[in-house]
Amino acid sequence: MDFALSDEQEMIVQTVSTFVERELLHYEDEVERTGQVRPELVREIKDKSIAAGIYAANMPEDLGGGGLDNLTMALVDRAFGWTQYALHYIVARPSNILQACAADQIDEYLLPTIRGDRVDCLAMSEPAAGSDVRGMTCRAERDGEEFVITGTKHFISHADLADYVILFVATGEEATARGPKKLITSFLVDFDTPGVEVVPGYNSVSNRGYHNSIINFDGARVHQSKMLGEEHRGFDVANEWLGATRLQVAAICLGRADRAMKEATEWAVSRHQFGQQIGKFQGVSFKLADMATKMAEAELLTYRAAWKMDQGTMTDGDAAMAKISSTEMLQFVSDEAIQILGGMGLMDELPLERIWRDARVDRIWDGTSEIQRHIVSREILRPLGG
Repeated sequence: MDFALSDEQEMIVQTVSTFVERELLHYEDEVERTGQVRPELVREIKDKSIAAGIYAANMPEDLGGGGLDNLTMALVDRAFGWTQYALHYIVARPSNILQACAADQIDEYLLPTIRGDRVDCLAMSEPAAGSDVRGMTCRAERDGEEFVITGTKHFISHADLADYVILFVATGEEATARGPKKLITSFLVDFDTPGVEVVPGYNSVSNRGYHNSIINFDGARVHQSKMLGEEHRGFDVANEWLGATRLQVAAICLGRADRAMKEATEWAVSRHQFGQQIGKFQGVSFKLADMATKMAEAELLTYRAAWKMDQGTMTDGDAAMAKISSTEMLQFVSDEAIQILGGMGLMDELPLERIWRDARVDRIWDGTSEIQRHIVSREILRPLGG
């Protein structure tokens, strides 16, 4: 098996790494201190990333995107993972779900989002429906050629900077052997639609400057032409495209772990106690060995899933294993890195305490670790009738 990167991949990774170093890293302290990315800075980062050719790199080239395959996108996301999410998400990766756009939706939503003229966000979670997506109560009721939307979504990432939302709501119900089941439909809803309100969400310890919002819908009317995919088939749209978001989380965790490992190894070499480098003590050196081993395991599972996605053979279980491995690896690596540095690891002069805090949400969003394990075990048991 050949694990070497192609010349093109090496060049792309170097381009992104250089962009992160030159354009993003020096704003980290400001964002951590203020909890904001200034609007003018958002515009500056976006413009520079468009000029560098790395904006919307995941979208098809014939639509104006970067046209990168999933494995190369995993490499790109790993490079972006070196810095905080509030900064690198601006170098937009529009939701892959937008590739389901059809007819007028392409010119109204897909193409402007790829160009950077519009920003999307995605809304599934509700106060009473997180992992149980079928339990959502936000609903859309048909009224002729329109749908009337009522309900609330929360934990909606960067909705405060978005122009519209890719919204998943209940539009009906069907009888199953296990009882009634909600039918879900996806819509493209502009935030200037009457009856739509975006309000600040909750203060999170993870990803300062990258905000979550609450979106309230009070009789908002949306024409049926805004439906993304078919009526009652919203999960078909989600299942076709959302696997890539779990790989994105996994790859970003690899990048964060790279930075934590660098801090830990440099400290192990430069810090002296009892007359020698602390890295020579088994209590430290074995930590580094375990950290490197878990990083290699997560890397292989993430790249394997991305490669399989490019071949059209990736299963939900492949993406779930990559997310479990990488997110739990980062939890371990960031915690051990802090332990190696001791008290200094918890000081905000260094990035470790931020990486440690930011890592906590990765085992929750885009599907909790428990949900990922359910996906993997289901793939194992279903062929046997389980």
